[in-house]
This record gives sequence, C-alpha cells and structure tokens, in this order.
Amino acid sequence: MSFLLPILVWSLVSYVPFLWHPKVEIADPGSVSWFKSGMLVDRDVFAEQQQLATQQQLAVPEGFRANPIYLPAPHEVAIAFYTAFTTAPTRSSEQWLHESLWHSIQVIFWGFTLSSLLGVPIGILCGTYVAISKLHEPFIEFFRYLPAPAFGALAVAILGIHDGPKIAIIFIGTFFQQVLIIANTTRKLDVALLEAALTLGAKKLRLLFRVVVPGILPDLYRDQRILLGWAWTYLIVAELIGTSSGITWFITQQARYKNFDNVYAAIAMIGIIGIVTDLLLAQLGKRLFPWEKTQAKV
Repeated sequence: MSFLLPILVWSLVSYVPFLWHPKVEIADPGSVSWFKSGMLVDRDVFAEQQQLATQQQLAVPEGFRANPIYLPAPHEVAIAFYTAFTTAPTRSSEQWLHESLWHSIQVIFWGFTLSSLLGVPIGILCGTYVAISKLHEPFIEFFRYLPAPAFGALAVAILGIHDGPKIAIIFIGTFFQQVLIIANTTRKLDVALLEAALTLGAKKLRLLFRVVVPGILPDLYRDQRILLGWAWTYLIVAELIGTSSGITWFITQQARYKNFDNVYAAIAMIGIIGIVTDLLLAQLGKRLFPWEKTQAKV
C-alpha cells in the first residue's frame, strides 16, 4: 500500500481529465495557423481560438485535455524505463544508461567507503573517550553545517575535473555527520557492560575492542545503512562538478530535450537501486546479528 497509494494518485491525475489536465493537446489545428498537431496549449488559449474560429466561420480547432509535458503518465515512464536499457544512445560518444548507473554507483562506493574508513573509528573513539570527544567534536559540529557543494570549485582545483571532486563531495557530505552519529551511538552502550569488563580487569584497548565495538555493532550497522542513503542524496550535485557524468548526465541531457518520461524513469531507477540495496543490507544484518530483535510497536 505504501507504493500503491502514490501510484494510484499519479494515475488518477494522469488518466482522469477533470481532476487536473490544464493543457489541451491539439488533434486538428483547424484554421489556426500557429497550432500544430500534438502541440500543448493552455485551455483558456485553446477556448479563445475556438471561439474566434466559430465567430469567423472558419475551421474550428479540435483537441483533448492533457497534462503538461513535465508530468508524463505512468505507462509512459514504464515504457521509458524499459527502452532506456534496450535502446542504444543517439550519439556514439554517449554511454548506455546502465553504464551511467554503474559509473554513479562507483562514485557512491568510493566516496562512502573512504568516509567510513575514517568516520567510523573516529566516531567510536569520540563516543568512548571524553578527551577525544572534546578535542574533535566542536570542530566537526561546526563543519557539518557547511554545505558540501560549496567545496566544489576547490575540489576541482585540487583533484581535477573527473571523478576525484565527485568522490570528495560524497566524502564531505557524509564524513562529519557520520562521526557525530556514531559517537552518539557509542555513548548509548549499556554502562553495565563497561563496568563488568573493568571489574574483570580489562584494560583500555581490550575494553575498546572486546566490549565497546562488539556492543555497538548492530546499531553501527543500522547507522551505516541510513548514512548510505545520505550519500545518494549528494550524488546529483556531486556529478555536476567538473565533467558531467553518470546518471546525472543522463537526467540533465533528457531534461534539456524535454524527454521528461526518461527523467522520471532515471529518478525511479535511483530509488529502486537505493531501496533494493537497503533491503539486502537489512537481510544481511539479520544474519550477522541474529541476537538483535526489533521490538514490535502496537
């Protein structure tokens, strides 16, 4: 139902004319010289031209109510979704859609992986040791409010115009949030576990690797799933920096030529990849942490 309800609303708006069809698609231009078959015009303009043609006893234009070009119907997007993978690019220099998607996935992977390699250990240390927290978190709190795209020009100047600055934007957009979220998750560890380990003589490093890290792993895993979604939200902006590439290039090209059915299809693909990835990671999490049960809420 979560998916069916929005699709139902979209279908009603697309297929039921009296709900919202603000345009008229010209079927027969009649005596109006500037009308063309298939052209979309405002309903009041169409009505005015019909009235003028009737008064002058000329051929009356004909048409039917339609939505604007930027709101394609579900079946048009579904067709575009299929043909995007089966139709070769119009220019030999262009990439297939699946190649553009694969390029974007690689940018996400490297940006988020680099962010995690630094952000996870720093977050755990900040959540475990007060001194490290006081040393790092004030600056991280400050930096996380700075918009990652603002560093685009600097990233291009340092890393070039290809994938380097795109990966850097994904990194900046997720690293600082990651440190703070993981630090907060680490602080939620049951204090009784720490006290028991200290009572049994655990030293600092042993306490960190044998108690803290295993104790937060299920929550840390869930945090990473959420943060991976944040990485995807930075993708479109990141891929506009330097040379346009990946799925962003496909979307901007299709929008430029007003192929909005392809634009919607590409956006839907990003969502599908995201939710499938999250579902797979959720299933993997159940296998990795079988002792962790989610409490049902009535």
